[in-house]
Amino acid sequence: MRYPACLRVAFWLLVSALPPPAVQATSTPSPERYAQAQTRAIATYFPGRMAGSPTELLAAEQLQQQFRALGYQSDLRAFNTRYRYGTPGDKVDWRRITASSTIAAKAGQAGKGEILVIAHLDTYLPRGDRDLNLNLGGLTLQGVDDNAAGLGIMLALARELGQLPLQVGVRFVALSAGVPDLAGSQEYLDRMSPREKQQTRLVVNVQQLIAGEKLRVDYQLPAGTSALSAQINALRAQARRAGIPLLLSEGLRDRPACPSLLLPFARAGLPVLEMTSGVAGDSCLERKVSAHFPQGTVRYQSQRDNVLWLDRHLHGQLARRTRDSLILLRPLLRDLTGAAQTKAAANRDRAGRQA
Repeated sequence: MRYPACLRVAFWLLVSALPPPAVQATSTPSPERYAQAQTRAIATYFPGRMAGSPTELLAAEQLQQQFRALGYQSDLRAFNTRYRYGTPGDKVDWRRITASSTIAAKAGQAGKGEILVIAHLDTYLPRGDRDLNLNLGGLTLQGVDDNAAGLGIMLALARELGQLPLQVGVRFVALSAGVPDLAGSQEYLDRMSPREKQQTRLVVNVQQLIAGEKLRVDYQLPAGTSALSAQINALRAQARRAGIPLLLSEGLRDRPACPSLLLPFARAGLPVLEMTSGVAGDSCLERKVSAHFPQGTVRYQSQRDNVLWLDRHLHGQLARRTRDSLILLRPLLRDLTGAAQTKAAANRDRAGRQA
């Protein structure tokens, strides 16, 4: 899919204000600062990342360049899907779109499988005139909570693992059409070969990290994964030591209003883990209803899910949640990919040579 030259020129003028990868590598910001900077840049420069939109494609291309600069093999994957537009009971049209995901991979040294890390790229696509009248989705939705922050966390994880030798491979997917009725997860799963499914040790999804009252980790594991279960349950003690309020529970949310993006993978028998934020239980609320959050969530709301609103009414939350998410995810992924062992072995070898 091609777009007018003027649109691409405008895009490059916008992103020219971002620090280039070489500058980022030279200044070496901490993982937390790096993830925050990526979150703010994605939300600010790519609002309205609706599946199939020019902005989504441009954001996907920018992520592809960043992954390549971090040392990954990265490609775009386009796929066709459709959605209903209209009000039930009135005329409803089927609209077709071509969505674009960004995929980046790094092979493990031992060929022992792969960890799949997902953060959905797209923002909400209005489903009718009512959504437009309520300012849900559309061109102005920055989507900081849903899901620029997830993309920022994913890039920070990719930056760290890209510098380390891995026993187990890792694949990062900035997934388009993440909303269930657009079937982006199902489409990705359908393209996986039986061997790829067998080799996938864990599927991790990161989304909606900022606006919820507490971080929450939901997981679902098939039988025979006791070692993985122990690693996931260790997150509770790790969060307690770090002073992080964490809701850890087995099972994925499947409510029609907010089903987990990982449900297709879980139904296929793959082990899955989702990091998000919210309240206890299977409620779709992110926090208690209040004057600033009258619906108990910022999901799809252009006037609330943006940098200015969240910085003003949840002051410091972006920094805290970015830090807390990385405190839990970085060691988990290092252990799962074997990066922790290879790094320790390299340190021992270096010490031996010096001796």
